[in-house]
Amino acid sequence: MEEGVPGRFAREAARSRLGALPRAGRPHRRRPALPAGDRGEGQGARGATVLYANCSIEHRPYDQAEIDPALDPWRYFADRFAEVTEDGHSEIREAIEIIAGDEGPVVFHCTSGKDRTGLIASFVLTLLGVSAEQVGEDFALTELATERLTADWRAAHPGRELKWPGYGRAPAAVMELVFADLTARYGSVRGYLGQRVGITDAVTARLRDRLLAA
Repeated sequence: MEEGVPGRFAREAARSRLGALPRAGRPHRRRPALPAGDRGEGQGARGATVLYANCSIEHRPYDQAEIDPALDPWRYFADRFAEVTEDGHSEIREAIEIIAGDEGPVVFHCTSGKDRTGLIASFVLTLLGVSAEQVGEDFALTELATERLTADWRAAHPGRELKWPGYGRAPAAVMELVFADLTARYGSVRGYLGQRVGITDAVTARLRDRLLAA
């Protein structure tokens, strides 16, 4: 998966800069590998923020292929995202500060470019003033890759059955639940980013200055 935090969202009189913040699954599938946790050159960008190392909840592993098909997949995803927002709050802050601080384009990615990458993209767009509805629409663009993600899984696991219908999915409903949960606990998504993550007004201002074009 290779796309970007797109330059199609309006905020007041500004739009996000197209190409300033590419997002991806593991780009070394198509280009030379970036070391996990490192910031190297990739996709024409000055740096890379790698999320599969620093935002993983490794002490809570789960195998999506084996999840009970009877479980509500969107609620399940939202609950896993909640674990990341709480356990990975310092890593989320680090990723956003890197994005705000670099002068050139920054590529950020995890394994599939879906969950952890989608969460960071949603928080960045929120800090830019993009509406929750548009953030959900952006998150759902990953659904375009669902067929490829499931095909990749089957190719990597011959003989296994993919039991869970939620595998590789990323509907807007997931991010709606995530945002509702954060709002219930912190008053708003911005409240979570300020209170729990520690995103300051100065970081938000740098982010907007870098990623918004008049």
